[in-house]
Amino acid sequence: MSMPNTAALTPSERAAGGKRERARVPRSSHGPFEPPPDRPDPLGILEGQSAERVPELVPIRYGRMMESPFRFYRGAAAIMASDLGTLPHTGLTAQLCGDAHMLNFRLLASPERHLMFDINDFDETLPGPWEWDVKRLATSLVIAARANTFPRRERRAIVLGCARGYRERMAELASMNTLDVWYAQDDADRLSALQSDRAFRRRAAEATARARTRTGVQAFAKLTEISDGVRRITPDPPLITPLRDLLPEQQEAELAEALRELVSGYAETLSSERRRLLRRYRVVDMARKVVGVGSVGTRCWIILMLGRDDGDPLLLQAKEAGESVLAPFLESSEYKQHGQRVVAGQRLMQAASDIFLGWRTVTGIDGRARDFYVRQLRDWKGIAQPERMSPALMDAFGRLCGASLARAHARSGDPIAIAAYLGGGDAFDLALTEFAETYADQNERDHRALVDAVESGRFTAG
Repeated sequence: MSMPNTAALTPSERAAGGKRERARVPRSSHGPFEPPPDRPDPLGILEGQSAERVPELVPIRYGRMMESPFRFYRGAAAIMASDLGTLPHTGLTAQLCGDAHMLNFRLLASPERHLMFDINDFDETLPGPWEWDVKRLATSLVIAARANTFPRRERRAIVLGCARGYRERMAELASMNTLDVWYAQDDADRLSALQSDRAFRRRAAEATARARTRTGVQAFAKLTEISDGVRRITPDPPLITPLRDLLPEQQEAELAEALRELVSGYAETLSSERRRLLRRYRVVDMARKVVGVGSVGTRCWIILMLGRDDGDPLLLQAKEAGESVLAPFLESSEYKQHGQRVVAGQRLMQAASDIFLGWRTVTGIDGRARDFYVRQLRDWKGIAQPERMSPALMDAFGRLCGASLARAHARSGDPIAIAAYLGGGDAFDLALTEFAETYADQNERDHRALVDAVESGRFTAG
């Protein structure tokens, strides 16, 4: 799906286009979800992904996804993409996160060292129908609320709040000048001011304080040690495995050289001043790292670099980038290099991105060329803890996520057309509550299928 070019249209024409979509795809039509008789086997989708991953890590992925329906959902973006691809959509396009569940909204550091609330994960990013991201976010809230045993009326209120947050923020953005939309951001210090709930303001202040401690220096202290007088990455196999413990000496040397080339080559995708900054650091150690849930099994490396001395660290994460799970259902990306696709999507959706964000293709010791993107490891990141949320806190968090997602979509999509489609009423909001509950049911069935597959021996979980 191509991105909208609205320069030649008046605001009235753009709004009329959004309203026309209501006749083709009514807002109420977003509610029902009925899996088709020929729905692909969800476990087959997982197996297809696993075929391209590091074999010894795949059981860890299945083990994590087995833990709960919410953990399963985090690893099942490809399954949901397959389901969304069968549904009618508005045709109003924005750059999608592709995996906009609630834990991918976090506190992040801007280049100016301000804490921002924004989307964090862009592995699946592609242009597509804006509502796909909203549906994935809303469903994640229902699944998390079920895990907390919130009754249905509370879950419904949480999804309504999320949808209203998206709709009202999009209406606000539709009234703004183009540059003002681009510069819009969600500063963490202003988040508490947007909420009247006293408990939310207290928890927001606590989360902000914690996030400010989660710097590269803190990760450096946690992930490294002095060994034989040299700073090294601390082994924690199989989650963190230094190259020296991963491969025989000759293969280790070959892979280390490939990763050094990755660092030096990826620097070419940075702006000139950031490239110069990166060159003030030297590579001292490397390790394979297991990350997340859905990403487990992809090739991910942490690279320890030092600047002036042993107390001047930079930790980079180089993560393999494959085809987006949305790709079979949308137009091909304009970027053939998937690391560049991820970086371009992140820069387009985030209000402020990591200064060391870039990409590179590297040939591994198996002779295969693989795409990677590179970013800092843990730079003022704060992640939500849904299991500790009351209904009121989850409602407030969901509204923030909805509003932040609208801001991210408005940077690439047409906020006037989307706002006109949504309108001032709650027709879409109500439909979203139906979809989120129904799809949460489907997710539970898929999770049960995985548990059964492990118990029957079809899958191995570790």
